Amino acid sequence: MPSSVPSFAELLGQCERSAVHLELRDSYAPTDRFEAWKRGERINWEDRESWWHPYDQLITDTVARDVAIRRARVVSEPVSDYIRWEHHVTRANVTAGEEVRWLPRRRATSIPLPGNDFWLFDGALLRVHHFSGDGVVVEDEITADPEAVKLCSAAFEAVWERAIPHHLYEI
Repeated sequence: MPSSVPSFAELLGQCERSAVHLELRDSYAPTDRFEAWKRGERINWEDRESWWHPYDQLITDTVARDVAIRRARVVSEPVSDYIRWEHHVTRANVTAGEEVRWLPRRRATSIPLPGNDFWLFDGALLRVHHFSGDGVVVEDEITADPEAVKLCSAAFEAVWERAIPHHLYEI
């Protein structure tokens, strides 16, 4: 049975002004790329073809339409290996056109944060990620509920204002 949730590409394709992503977990489901990184394999950033993915092109194309894409990550310190890896691969996000910032969790205490990661499109439509305990996405929920949108928008902006730009956040 097909999913009633629009794909990320569809949601981003309909976006006119902004897409923001708040990430709150210290680890997600392991991937082959993460496992390779743990074995010491590193990305050859000079060989763009080896690391450029359809996601990166989607971001680049969206930014070319004057849609601002911002990602904020709230992380515990010292950071987990997964966050170390995310920091390493974030170069691809930035190259594609995302603005990325990092907020140490200890600096987020006074921010009312939602319980789940989310994308917010044009400040009006939420795609909420629901994870299992081991970081696997079990469901994506789409909502335009005004209260949820308001909470998530305010949380993202509060995190963004306190967060450290990617190029300045040292791990």
